[in-house]
Amino acid sequence: MRFLRSLLYMAWLVVTVVPYAVVVVILSIFIRGTPLYRFTLGWVHLAYGGARYICGIRSHVIGMENLPEGPAVLLSKHQSAWETLALPLIMPRPLAYVFKRELLYVPFFGWALGRLDMVHIDRSKRAQAFSRVEKQGGRILKQGNWIIMFPEGTRTARGQQGVYKTGGTRLAIATGAWVVPIAVTSARCWPRQAFIKTPGVIDVSIGKPISPEGRQPAEMMAEVEHWIEAEMRRLDPQAYTHAQP
Repeated sequence: MRFLRSLLYMAWLVVTVVPYAVVVVILSIFIRGTPLYRFTLGWVHLAYGGARYICGIRSHVIGMENLPEGPAVLLSKHQSAWETLALPLIMPRPLAYVFKRELLYVPFFGWALGRLDMVHIDRSKRAQAFSRVEKQGGRILKQGNWIIMFPEGTRTARGQQGVYKTGGTRLAIATGAWVVPIAVTSARCWPRQAFIKTPGVIDVSIGKPISPEGRQPAEMMAEVEHWIEAEMRRLDPQAYTHAQP
């Protein structure tokens, strides 16, 4: 049954993303920025709703009161594609993802993504990549939108931890934006690089904002890492039963 549900969900994504992406590319000739972002949220609702109603994946969000009023850089745990769909719907402001440029070459989805006001980088050119993040990220934050980054750089398996990179805290310090750590237990239902989805509840926990004033990127990221990983173990203790302390 889980295989059939997962297959149906994949079909749902393909059937809905193709026409939506075509319309986004056409609309981008006439509108850009936040209006186009708002339009694309229509497909995000379809994808997120499909995960809920077809695969039985629900969510529980805590910590919304921690979100700041001003500019923010969201630093989230990344275990699956689920959080890339859910977080734009959860957050009160438009989000700009920092992502690898290879995603732009994904048919339809990538073409539409490239028309949005986001930051795509070449990971092989680290110095140039951060320069692009700082320049475009600063402009996006001034517009009132928020930046979202995955500090581990890629998806991690359930119960695992990647290397937390300082790009997000460097951006926050450069722009004066708050840093908001986020823990997400999406691999409980949507495992990394797995086709079959499992019904259940994904927890999203939003931590208290961290001021960049007087901070250094490495020690600030260490604080982010400590909070996220401790919260992951609190939310999903079964995943860390056999993990090293």
